[in-house]
Amino acid sequence: MVQQMIGHQPTVTGNMRSAQSYEVPLTHMELSVLMKHCAVESERFYRGQQHDTRYSYELFRRALVERNEAAWEQLYHHYNNLVEGWVRRSSAFTSSGESSEYFVVGAFMKFWRAITPDRFDSFPTLASLLHYLQMCATSVVIDSVRAQSWAEIVPEDVARAEMLSQHSPDEEAMHRVQREEFWQFIDTQLQSEMERVVVYCSFVLGLTPRAIFSRRSDLFSSVNDVYNVKRNVLGRLGRNAQLRQMMGAGV
Repeated sequence: MVQQMIGHQPTVTGNMRSAQSYEVPLTHMELSVLMKHCAVESERFYRGQQHDTRYSYELFRRALVERNEAAWEQLYHHYNNLVEGWVRRSSAFTSSGESSEYFVVGAFMKFWRAITPDRFDSFPTLASLLHYLQMCATSVVIDSVRAQSWAEIVPEDVARAEMLSQHSPDEEAMHRVQREEFWQFIDTQLQSEMERVVVYCSFVLGLTPRAIFSRRSDLFSSVNDVYNVKRNVLGRLGRNAQLRQMMGAGV
C-alpha cells in the first residue's frame, strides 16, 4: 500500500497545477495552506488519480528536520489512520492486549527518535519515509508481544532491563534475544521441529498459538498441540540454570 500511495515523486497533473504549486516555495508556505494541499493530494490518491507527493514530504521535513511541533502535530493527525491500519494488520496485534491507539503513539515516537535531522537526507522520498514509519508500526506491536512472551522465561527484572537497553530501531538487530550466540544456545535445548517452530514464531514473530497453527497445520493437529509444546518448552527453559546465568550476565 505504501508503494502504491506514494509512487514516484513528484507526480503532478497538468501545467496549471504545476505552476500553482510553485507560486509560493514549499519551504515558505504557511502550514495551514500546506495541509490543505496534503489533504487534496491524499484524496486524489484514494480516487486513483495522479497526485503530488511534495507537500507531504515537506510536512515530514518540517516535523523531523526543523523539529517544528505544529508540523509534527499535523503529521500525526494526517497519518494517524494509516498507521492504525498497519498496526491492526500486524499478526501480533490481536494477542497484544493493547489498544491500537497505544501502538500508534509508540510507532510515531519510535519514528521521531530514529529519524534525526542529520539522518533525514537518507530518506529522499515520501515513499522511503512512509515505509520506515510502517516498519516502526509493525515493530512496536511485535516488541510488545515478544516482551510478554519473554517474561514467561526470564525474571521480571531481567526482562525489564532487556527492553530498556534498546536505543533506536536501527539497533534492534543487537537486541539480546536476537543475538546469534543466544539463539545457538536455545537451539541446543530444543528437541524437535515443533519446538523450534513454536519458539521462533512466538518470540521472533510474536504470533499467537492460533496463528502458529494456521501457518503450520501440517505440523500440528490442533491449537492445543501448539499450547502444549509452548508450555513444555517454557517450563524447560525456565528451569535452565545456564540460560538464566546467560541472561543475568548480559549475553
